[in-house]
Amino acid sequence: MSTAAVEITPLAEASDPAPLLLTVEEAARCLRIGRTTCFALIRAGELESLTIGGLRRVPADAPAAYLARRRAEQRAA
Repeated sequence: MSTAAVEITPLAEASDPAPLLLTVEEAARCLRIGRTTCFALIRAGELESLTIGGLRRVPADAPAAYLARRRAEQRAA
């Protein structure tokens, strides 16, 4: 019985800076929502995003800002 060595490479090195922009899929994962719902929030202007070339990107701090606004709205209600 032999064990094969498997090389595991980390997705991001420790020296890599945190990303400034997220894909819509990454933002959706952060919010634990679906991609379609994330696009709907962007379309409604509730989640900040920008277009670079033909790519839609979400600033890394936008999901947290969206949640903070939602929490404030629910507290006020």
